[in-house]
Amino acid sequence: MGFRRKKVVPFRTAGELDAMAAAGAIVGAALVAVRAAAKPGVSTLELDRIAEQTIRDAGAVPSFLGYHGFTGSICSSVNDRVVHGIPSAADVLAEGDLVSIDCGAILDGWHGDSAWTFGVGEISAADSDLSEATRLSMEAGIAAMLPGSRLTDISHAIELGTRAAERAHGRSYGIVDGYGGHGIGREMHMDPFLANEGAPGKGPQLVVGSVLAIEPMLTLGTTETEVLDDDWTVVTIDGSRAAHWEHTVAVTEDGPRILTVRPE
Repeated sequence: MGFRRKKVVPFRTAGELDAMAAAGAIVGAALVAVRAAAKPGVSTLELDRIAEQTIRDAGAVPSFLGYHGFTGSICSSVNDRVVHGIPSAADVLAEGDLVSIDCGAILDGWHGDSAWTFGVGEISAADSDLSEATRLSMEAGIAAMLPGSRLTDISHAIELGTRAAERAHGRSYGIVDGYGGHGIGREMHMDPFLANEGAPGKGPQLVVGSVLAIEPMLTLGTTETEVLDDDWTVVTIDGSRAAHWEHTVAVTEDGPRILTVRPE
């Protein structure tokens, strides 16, 4: 007599999670190095080279470089660019810019994927709030990464995190439509897709060892985006600023484990 296995979010052994955390730590180090270098007058191409060097010096390979023809080791998305910005010598940072850096690395076949948003010099209160709201939304999603949760429980938690930040900050945020997190392991993007909003209680179940990349993207305006002629860069349709935070996270018996930890 056959039986249907309950659908679960793909899971890894404890040893495999350690291997993913080793890849993730390299991503964290690359992000920290990029942020330290992100000053007015520095190009996003220079930041890209710093990230690539950090990754290669650690014995890993940049996962973004060459991915479907992408030319960078980071995505550098400034101001109204939401995600997938291409590093360029012509893209020079200025005081007050809001910068989102997304980075991935492969070590021993395992992927780490993480992103964060930060300001160049002094930034506006609105931009600071936006980045903080996105981080808080991510953390709400991470906290929901528990055995027995369903996939959309994470989506719902992220959305509730955004709404809580709106109340705390006294402003509204757009949850970018159509983009979200994903499964990750021996490939960078795996099923399932993780929406950043929605009703709870649906989709595959999380079990010990399940891994997801959790990545909310918020704006100070619209939920709608368009892709530029370079076929990569995603921008807000109203020109409002956007933020993007991401960690690779595993479900464990002892609570959520961030696999892309950044050095202090």
